[in-house]
Amino acid sequence: MTMKKTTFVATGDSFINRRLSRGDFDTKLAGIISSAAFRFTNLETTLHRSQGYPSALSGGTWAMSDPSVLQDLLQYSFNCMAWANNHTLDYLYGGLEATEETLDANGVVHAGVGENLAAASSPKYLDTGEGRVALISATSTFHDFWRAGDQRPDMIGRPGVNPLRVETTYQVGREHMEQLKEIAAATDINAENDLAVKEGFATSDGVDFQFGDYTFRMGKEEKMVREPHKGDMDRIIKAIHEGNRQADHVVVSIHCHEINKDRKDVAPDFLETFARTCIDEGAHAVIGHGPHVLRGIEIYKKRPIFYSLGNFIFQNDTVEKLPSDFYEKYNLPMTATVADALDARSANNTKGLGVNPAVWESVVPYWEMENGSLTKLVFYPIDLGFDLPRYKKGWPKLSKQHQVLESLAKLSEPYGTKFSIEDGVATVRLD
Repeated sequence: MTMKKTTFVATGDSFINRRLSRGDFDTKLAGIISSAAFRFTNLETTLHRSQGYPSALSGGTWAMSDPSVLQDLLQYSFNCMAWANNHTLDYLYGGLEATEETLDANGVVHAGVGENLAAASSPKYLDTGEGRVALISATSTFHDFWRAGDQRPDMIGRPGVNPLRVETTYQVGREHMEQLKEIAAATDINAENDLAVKEGFATSDGVDFQFGDYTFRMGKEEKMVREPHKGDMDRIIKAIHEGNRQADHVVVSIHCHEINKDRKDVAPDFLETFARTCIDEGAHAVIGHGPHVLRGIEIYKKRPIFYSLGNFIFQNDTVEKLPSDFYEKYNLPMTATVADALDARSANNTKGLGVNPAVWESVVPYWEMENGSLTKLVFYPIDLGFDLPRYKKGWPKLSKQHQVLESLAKLSEPYGTKFSIEDGVATVRLD
């Protein structure tokens, strides 16, 4: 059966907490987004008015936005969103439930979070005039208690995110392994874990050596090896298979802050494995986001993998409230304000995300698919106002600068992806 053309647009993170003014709204950018049938962003905030208790652990900034900002986000014509990320439970279950209610009330197709693991991991469907698209969302960056839990016949499940856990092993030579064992014996770093194994509260495979929270294994090459958790990978594959039987296309969203050695702009090994496996199993595109900077683009089996689309809207420095945990981290008194806390975190705007130009520029891809294969992929550069004060920056505007496109092309070189850059737009060469 010949399938007609289907058009897609995706963006990276939308960390929005301010109302959109007419002067900040880019109508041309909104027009590009609205030209596609599938229009995606990652919602990286919670939407409520203090309807949840602040978690003891956050995604970095406790993200809470007034529900009214969703109306501003929708002005860009998005019709589907992921929200499985490292901020989903910044305000625990109350914040999660309030956010879901707001998304549902506004008719947004959203994926990656739910009242239990089945709800969080299942495909969500977007019906368009160009076909039906299944959206699956997961995150590899989360606190462990944020994982959604399975429902049993005799016990309710747990609300949370659709997790992609990462199994990390540090491979070392014999000499280093012996040193680790000597240190462990001298410091009792493994005492509690060893007792837990003896009492049946933990398990040991007898091959790996546990050094505190870290797993080591003998190997010829000394390196860190990360792989997707098999159970999580299998569950996501099952969702892809389900989506393929119920829709024309399947799109997988993955939120990933993990880095490659010391580089945020290079995809980690497990993310490459995950994305390619998703395509192997039937996904038509994988959309990555999380590190707040761009990563490379790979065309794998004639289907696109966006390892990170950076930011679309980024306003983490204009949250209006923060819990005491944030102030305590920077040794601030009870009389300190949000501005005091943000100044402390950025050392008066001398470090952090606010002073990294790469955080404040990105791209918006538009692509077309026919018969399951990519036939067109173009990137539009956007600027989020790096030079503006923190209370003004973070809104996207179309940019005429080629710098971000050239940077994207360089990051994509290891994947063999080639671009033609002309008139402020980058087009992927598919020949």
